Parts: sequence; structure tokens; C-alpha cells
Amino acid sequence: MESNLRPLTLGEILDRTAQLYRTNFLLFAGIFAVYAGTALVLNLAQLGITQGLKALHVAVWLQVLTGAAFVVKVLLVFVFAGAATAAISRAVAWVNLGEPATIRGAYATILPRLGRYMWLMVITFFMAWLPVIVLYGGYLSLIAFYMPKGFLAAPKGAQNPQMVVFGLVSIAFVLLLIPAFAYAIVMMLRYALSVPACVVENLKARQAIRRAIELSKGARGRIFVLLLLVFIIELVLVGVSQAFLFVLAIKNKGQLGPVALAVSEIVAFFTNSFIGPMYATGLTLFYYDQRARKEGYDIEWMMQAAGLTPPEPAGVNELEAPRPEPPAEPGNGHE
Repeated sequence: MESNLRPLTLGEILDRTAQLYRTNFLLFAGIFAVYAGTALVLNLAQLGITQGLKALHVAVWLQVLTGAAFVVKVLLVFVFAGAATAAISRAVAWVNLGEPATIRGAYATILPRLGRYMWLMVITFFMAWLPVIVLYGGYLSLIAFYMPKGFLAAPKGAQNPQMVVFGLVSIAFVLLLIPAFAYAIVMMLRYALSVPACVVENLKARQAIRRAIELSKGARGRIFVLLLLVFIIELVLVGVSQAFLFVLAIKNKGQLGPVALAVSEIVAFFTNSFIGPMYATGLTLFYYDQRARKEGYDIEWMMQAAGLTPPEPAGVNELEAPRPEPPAEPGNGHE
């Protein structure tokens, strides 16, 4: 059983990520296409409802249904995005250890513990982004408080104490937002390996967080480089694929028709399916790299594969993790 377990440099991890992604493109993109397809259907449905209500001139129902549809969409997108991330981690773990993997097999393995993965992602999200959420919530509350008073409509040159207070609070908001974002990035890097740890080692959410904090020590700078590279790739790809939308918006003075918006959503489906697996793939490789560096996992795996050591107890080693029946034809198949 071929595997690629050994301590790697940053360049080797990036090369390995690209090599795994290229040779298993249909597998990884197919896993993430489940999430991207769900987001596409929900966005097209919301677009259709909005356009239909506009045609019927039902302004009140337009606001109510748009708000309700947005809430439902966010919840469903979060669930499917979390499931896709966990499934990618599971598939990358199998492929990296030289085992066969399929789209169906990856999802069938993670679905029984989907609630655990969702809870893990909720905890890590709020632990990282709570300061930013609090700042935005306070600032939006301030706007909601002052808007009915009409302070923005005050004549130019007139003394307006409320405008001065609002301006000072806005400056404070921007200044506080910088360290809040820096804190969020640092915390994200601490928890970056929590999903692979939870999936591979079958850990509960808080155990996976503690495990990720320990494993990520010494690798957070390299993980940040991975995050930055994926962000740049996404920025360039989205900019190129959605360029037609910006051109149409300029030509039509910011107004876009339903056909253009629908085409934009379809294009987004392909870009999300393409970009989505990259970060999860790299993080899973970082997880194995840190285990090899800190715990000698590469030696342990080779000895176990050679039958020189007994397997670890169930729930600890990924070889013992429950998985569905193997497909009829092994390899990088896809359903």
C-alpha cells in the first residue's frame, strides 16, 4: 500500500497538494460539487421567487420571503459546506495513505457524525470571529438607532452633535476592526487542523480543538501561506470568470437582469467546485505532516503496514475508522 508520509517542507506540501488535486480532480471536485450544486439551486430558487414577486408587485411579501429564504439558504449552505469539507478531509486521508476513495464512500463515512463536525465548525467559527461579530453588531445597532433621527439629512455646515458622535464611533469601529481581524486570523490558524483531526482520529469537537492547537504549533505560518495562496487563486479565478458581470453592470448603470444573475450563479458553481477542495486538501496534508514531525507517525505507519506493530485501538487510528463497503472497482472512482 503506497503512501507519502514523511516530514515535508512548505514547498513540498504545496507541490503535494497540487499533485493530489490534479490526479484526483474528479474525486475532490465531485465531493465539493454537492455543496456547490446545493448553493446553485438555492440561489436560483431565491432569484426566481424575487423576480416573481416583483412581477406581481407584492412589496411586503417580497421583503418577508426574501428574508426567510436568506435564513434558510444560509443554514443549508452551512450544513452542505461542512459536510463537503469533512468528506474532502476523509478522501484526502485515504488517498494520501494509498487507499482507494470514492465520492460515495467519503460521504457515507462522514454522514453518521455530521452533527459532530457541524458543532466543531460552529465552535471554531465563533471562537475566532466573535470580536468581529460583536463590533459589526454594535455598529449596525448604532446606525439603526440614529437613522430614524434623520441626522444624515442635516444641512451642510449646520451643527449636529449626533453626526459628530456617529463619526467618532465610525472611526473607532474601523480602528478596532483591524485587531479584531488579526485575532480572527490567528485563531483560525490555531484551529486549522481541527477538522482533519476530528475526521481522521474520530475525536469529539472539543478534543479535536485541543488536538489541533497542539499539532498546529510550529506550522501556523506555513498554513497561513497556504490560505493566502488559495485566496489569491480564488480572487483571480472569480475575477476572470465573473468579469462579464462587471461589464454588464457598468453598461446598465448597476442594474442586472435575471438572466445575467442566473448565468453568474452557474459560473459560480464551477468555480466553487474547482477552488473549494484546495484548502481542505492542503490542511489534511499539513495534519499528516505535523503528526510525522511531532509523533513519528510516518515510521509508525510503515511499521504497522509491514505488520511489525499491532494496530491502535478503535477510535484512535484512521485504519479503524468506520467506512462503507469498498467499491467494486478500486481507484479514484467517482459516482
